[in-house]
Amino acid sequence: MSGVEASVAYAEDFVPEDDVLRNARRRGAEVGAPPVLPGGGSALRFLAASIGARSVVEIGTGCGISGIWLLRGMRPDGTLTSVDVEPEHQRLAREAYAEAGFAGSRVRLIAGRALDVLPRLADGVYDLVFCDAVKQEYPDYLTEAMRLLRPGGIVAFDNALWHNRVADPAQRDQDTVAIRELGKLVRDDDRLVPVMIPLGDGLLAAVKTR
Repeated sequence: MSGVEASVAYAEDFVPEDDVLRNARRRGAEVGAPPVLPGGGSALRFLAASIGARSVVEIGTGCGISGIWLLRGMRPDGTLTSVDVEPEHQRLAREAYAEAGFAGSRVRLIAGRALDVLPRLADGVYDLVFCDAVKQEYPDYLTEAMRLLRPGGIVAFDNALWHNRVADPAQRDQDTVAIRELGKLVRDDDRLVPVMIPLGDGLLAAVKTR
């Protein structure tokens, strides 16, 4: 392992997962719901804690790992609204939240396609929007997030490096192109202050200034 690889591995495992997260990861693997990696999860917890997040929207419930990281960073009275098209994934996530000790009232699970559900959520009242669902819909999720977020809120996208494909201009599959387009939209929007965090599979985050 090179020095760079060792540093990346050290950063990824700097905040280790506990048994609750490892159990959720195992259940997610069994149903084909790949979760955020530990480094990305710890970054989500940090972002939620840094702004005292009380109202968070998650696009892509998965097996509950990202939701647990978010809840652990949010205020104790905070509520996570999580959207996923797969009811079975949400059942496993609810199991993970309970195992992590979070009351059912802390999480609102909505089953459905994100772009059908998000327009029903209120404008300008959310502190953080985390996106980890259909990659080709990422630019559309950004549009919805800008409406949902309050000034000072944060939008974040997992898989922003997409298995090292985004940085390679020769990669032109639809998912990679959509994520690359998202990066340009976030970087060029003067309402956003962006950062690319090279943890996990890449976490693109930005603060909405107005």
